[in-house]
Amino acid sequence: MVYLDNAATSYPKAPGVASAMADYVEKVGATINRSSYASAQEAGLVTLSLRERLCRLFNHPDPTHAVLTPGATAGLNMVIKGLLRPGDHCLVSSMEHNAVMRPLVQLEREGVAFERIPCDAQGRLRLEALPGMIKLNTRLVVMAHGSNVCGTVQDAEAVGKICRERGVPFALDAAQTAGHIEVDFERFGLSALVVPGHKGLLGPQGIGALLLDADFARRLTPLVAGGTGSASDSEELPDWMPDRFESGTPNMPGVYGWEAALGWLENTGIETLENHEKTLSKRFLEGIYGLKNVKLYGATVPEGRTGVFSVGFLNCDNAEAAWRLEREFGILTRCGLHCAPSAHKTLGSFPEGSVRFSTGWANTEADIDAALSAITAI
Repeated sequence: MVYLDNAATSYPKAPGVASAMADYVEKVGATINRSSYASAQEAGLVTLSLRERLCRLFNHPDPTHAVLTPGATAGLNMVIKGLLRPGDHCLVSSMEHNAVMRPLVQLEREGVAFERIPCDAQGRLRLEALPGMIKLNTRLVVMAHGSNVCGTVQDAEAVGKICRERGVPFALDAAQTAGHIEVDFERFGLSALVVPGHKGLLGPQGIGALLLDADFARRLTPLVAGGTGSASDSEELPDWMPDRFESGTPNMPGVYGWEAALGWLENTGIETLENHEKTLSKRFLEGIYGLKNVKLYGATVPEGRTGVFSVGFLNCDNAEAAWRLEREFGILTRCGLHCAPSAHKTLGSFPEGSVRFSTGWANTEADIDAALSAITAI
């Protein structure tokens, strides 16, 4: 089996993830902020370590503003629905995932307006269009850092500079770039950074993080209210962070597993992983160039992209191709529209979609060669 669906979720997870989660379930069991016995204190220290690792990884200044979430979709909803009100205006790129688009379409019915900043046929933001699209009532710019369809990476630093100059908060969805390339909260000028634990950050499903600028955090209304283990004498949500946005019992097995994954990432180094992915990307792009039975969507060079490739098969239906890739060649991919119809429309692959190949830390050049051989044979 060759697993090339890492844009959906990473597999295998980082070494130590499964054992850390099993140790928690079998030997710890306690949650945080509720009790003072030793195992509860240990759980609190592991949770603090996770927040600190996130801050080091993304150059964020304050672990109290590294909010733990159920995942990137939840984090994006916390930003979009926690901030925007009727009469507000929001800007997104034309390459967005439905984790951004569906909350905005819901809010549109309530009087929130949004516009898509155009991207070119390779999915790259037309940066020159952004300043002229910012209005007096623009309250937020939110966009995907990397495309989950074709791997194109946007110039987040340039977007952040424009947003800072215009006084507009900038939220970045790094679901497809965190753990793959450098993501820098301070340098990008971010108000919010959203990441899932289970993709490039190599942790388990069901956990993610929302890293917030302190001033921006004060502008957000929490979407969920309940017990935090703190301020239990009051029926009001606490004002302090991160408790204000972490009502309910946290996913402690996820905390332990993700903390172990981030420890492995720190020791390995993002630059090492990025260089490995570039090697695989170069091999895939060189191998697919000139093939007559497929069309590659997105950038054709390894620079400015991640290891996510969308291919349209010209001699058969994409669904049939994906089925044959698995059944005949043991190549696991994802076929369809990838929860991103706007991106596919931008790339010219709507409504037929594509077959997506996406690499991860454990893939090898032999895996890429096997995939290319299978593509050629279909």
